[in-house]
Amino acid sequence: MHVGVVTLFPEMFAAISDFGISGRAIKNELLNLEYWNPRDFATDKHRTVDDRPFGGGPGMLMKTDTLVAAIRQAREQLTGKLVEKSANQVRTIYLSPQGKTMDQRKVADLAQLEGLVLVCGRYQGIDSRVIESEIDEEVSLGDFVMSGGELAAMALIDAMVRLKPGALGDADSAHEDSFAAGLLHWPEYTRPQQFEGKSVPDVLLSGDHEAIRKWRVKQSLGSTWLKRPDLLQESSLDKEQQQLLEEFKAEHKANSGC
Repeated sequence: MHVGVVTLFPEMFAAISDFGISGRAIKNELLNLEYWNPRDFATDKHRTVDDRPFGGGPGMLMKTDTLVAAIRQAREQLTGKLVEKSANQVRTIYLSPQGKTMDQRKVADLAQLEGLVLVCGRYQGIDSRVIESEIDEEVSLGDFVMSGGELAAMALIDAMVRLKPGALGDADSAHEDSFAAGLLHWPEYTRPQQFEGKSVPDVLLSGDHEAIRKWRVKQSLGSTWLKRPDLLQESSLDKEQQQLLEEFKAEHKANSGC
């Protein structure tokens, strides 16, 4: 996968290119990550990358000509590295609080692409004409505002890398993550067996694989019911899942004294 990032601060991306799963994926050539800085396309002596918005108001916008030049060069050079060398194969994403909120399904869709350009805004944002002419889609981390799109781009890259074959030590890990099946992950435990007066659930020590499987499904459903009931409304539960969820609700009611 070839990912180009248009950003005024490419050095920030060392956080994912030099460390962890994403850093290993780059080293193993599962991911190619490159950067285009709009400042490199500025022609004035101050290398200006911002300008005042028409109509007045606080803040500045990213300068249009330098930003467009960076986006177009990123798209052109990434296109040249694809198996099917077509600009239509490279999708251009603008990280924006006005975009559609990312979820696991969206991440999985984007992870299938061979080429992707991520545009990181700064200041008050970018000229609307740039969005109209250069951007295929706007995406957001959520309903809040950050100082720029870099952290959102890093979050998206990290999430996509986890889904690339060979990126994780265990190929099944990504399939068992929260949201992978539309539900939250079940509780996990490790050594020591006893910690500050609390024990690991007996079923996880039983060696009974079927009992463990059912416990994990029940806890996954229960965690989703308690923390993100909206996800259950979007899920079609089978008969076993419905029964296990009802058991969890009954146990939760008994344990909480309700």
